[in-house]
Amino acid sequence: MPNYAIIVAGGKGERMGQQLPKQFLELAGKPILMHTIEKFYNTSPEFKIILALPENQFDYWEELCYKYGFTKIPHQLVAGGKTRFDSVKNALKLVTENGIVAIHDGVRPLVSIQTITNCIAAAQINGNAIPVVDVVDSIRFVSKQENTNKAVPRSCYKNVQTPQCFKTEIILKAYEQDFDESFTDDASVVEKLGYQINLVEGNTENIKITSPIDMAVAVVLLAR
Repeated sequence: MPNYAIIVAGGKGERMGQQLPKQFLELAGKPILMHTIEKFYNTSPEFKIILALPENQFDYWEELCYKYGFTKIPHQLVAGGKTRFDSVKNALKLVTENGIVAIHDGVRPLVSIQTITNCIAAAQINGNAIPVVDVVDSIRFVSKQENTNKAVPRSCYKNVQTPQCFKTEIILKAYEQDFDESFTDDASVVEKLGYQINLVEGNTENIKITSPIDMAVAVVLLAR
């Protein structure tokens, strides 16, 4: 049964304060995106890796692959869309066999092999699986309409990560839907069809690098 890894990398680097898109920033000697792709390849060389990038970044990515000698991991490029939803939808056109599709953020290079493996295994059994971690800060519900706020129990909430994994027939059907403002991630797209989403324990290091602070944390974690 083939497994697909769709890696979505459409960031512009605005929160980083950089002109260079954040997926291309160097982390521990190579671009963030290369670390991410390697993690899936190291989990299983049999992964069919699909990289969704803005089409105007294709040539630059090829230059980076040549510069860093990143030529041994096979992957297909697909043009990203205006939104993440559109990028995933474009990538799914390359999914031609039954199996599991893992959809991952290109700027989450610290996902563990264990998290990827656990999500794939759970999706094979239950049809889908997403990694989550506990909320450690106190949280409050804010009502902008009523201009009020109140404490809510953090035990009722989870922080959601990627890869979000689905059987091919489920995710392909889900992305036949038109875009909806309620879609915040791939799980919410599948959920709209009526599926129960299955939660798997993620790894706390699996941060999404979107700011200079995130980058500093990632440097320390990789050094460990």
